[in-house]
Order: sequence, then structure tokens, then C-alpha cells
Amino acid sequence: MDGELMKGDDVRALQQALTDKGFPCGKVDGVFGVGTEAAVRAFQASEGDLLVDGEAGPRTLARLGLITDASLPSVLGAVDTGVVARILTGARITNIEANLPPLLDGLKHFGLTDKKMVLMALATIAAETAGFKPIDEGISRFNTSPRGHPFDLYDNRTDLGNRGVPDGASFKGRGYIQLTGRHNYREIGKQIGVDLEGNPDLANDPQTAGLILACFLKNHEVRIKTALLARDFRRARRAVNGGSHGLEAFTEAYKRGEPLL
Repeated sequence: MDGELMKGDDVRALQQALTDKGFPCGKVDGVFGVGTEAAVRAFQASEGDLLVDGEAGPRTLARLGLITDASLPSVLGAVDTGVVARILTGARITNIEANLPPLLDGLKHFGLTDKKMVLMALATIAAETAGFKPIDEGISRFNTSPRGHPFDLYDNRTDLGNRGVPDGASFKGRGYIQLTGRHNYREIGKQIGVDLEGNPDLANDPQTAGLILACFLKNHEVRIKTALLARDFRRARRAVNGGSHGLEAFTEAYKRGEPLL
């Protein structure tokens, strides 16, 4: 069900469920009009963890008790080496063949198999590690001072949870998403069941890197989808990166993928 005019018993059931939850949509008449859309939006906003789009998708319907399966339509069947090569134009086929399966495994694990989040994952890789393989962050003026030791500008970044030397180098960016900082290694590691804080190099293992990327996206799913719904690619990118680094590559990859999935 979406914002288009729709009629029938399913819409009537939706309207009744919304009314019962305290979100009246006017007459329960089986027509998905502006009143029903407004009630759907109000209900979604009240839940706090639903995308506020006015569409009665699986997650909204499940939260209303109308269905039991809240999973979103999956596009993974359309994601193969050839399609990804057209999205990630800078990646070698051998890298795609080696790294696509662990990425898809990570997305499946966290239930991110819908079009928006699959494209978000691929576009993030385009911005972070265009060659599509887990990599270490390179030394740059943003992480290393003139004549300083590698990643010294990260050593005392308390916002990253770092505690001084050698935390900058130990918890530099790694993986598909460039996971950075002791705090992120510890918290994401807990969520995926891997001791990344004790073994940070594991972030470059493809299977682990796939879980890390998917976990990070899952943690920010509603924020990301809200931005994408508004076609605000800068805000979607910021939800992952905290800034706009790689924004052009991210946006181009996302848009290339839209007609392919």
C-alpha cells in the first residue's frame, strides 16, 4: 500500500487499525486518501524507528498487527557480478567476485536486502574503497601531522574513544567502510560477535568487513532512508561518514544502480 489512491478491504483494515491505535484517518471507507496517508505518517513518527514516508509497507503493517512478516522486498536476486561492475565502475571483476558474496552475507544477516539499503551499501563502497576490497586507511594530512608518526592525529581523539599512542594506528580506518576509532571497533565488534578491539586487523577480513558495513548501515537505517527519500545524498552520506568525503562517487554509484535493481 502506498500514497496512491487505493481501495478495498486491505485499506479498510489499515484504517481501522490506525483508528484503534489512536490515529484516526476519517471515515473507514477503504480508500487510501490524504487522511489515511496523514494517519500513517503520524503512526510511523510515533513509533520512533519507522521510516516516516506515509506508505503502509511491511514494517508499518506488522507494527499495526496486520501482518506477521515485516521483511521488505528483496533485490538480492538481481545483484550479481555484472550488475555490480556497472555500479562500481572502478572495481576489478576479480575483486567483485571475491568480495560480493561476503557483502551480501552481511546484508542478509542484518535484513538489509531492500533496494535502498543494497544501493546504499554499494555506493558507500564506491566512496570509501572504490576497488571493492577491504583496505587500510592511507596516511594523509587529516590523520598524520607533518613529521609525525603515522596516524598521530588520531591518537588522542576522545570522540573516537582513543586513549593515546598507539591507538591512532591501531584503530585506523579498515574494511569496506573504513571503520575508525577504538569506540567503533569495540561497539561494532560486540554487535557482530567479533573481538575487533582486541584484533583490529580482522576488520579487513572480507566476511567480517561485510558484517561491519551492514551493521553500521543497520544502526543508521532510518536516518539513511529518510535522507534518500528526500534525494538528499549529502545527508545520506553524512550518516555513514560524518562528512561529505566521496560524495560525488557515492551519488553517481547510487544513481547508476537505481535502474539496474
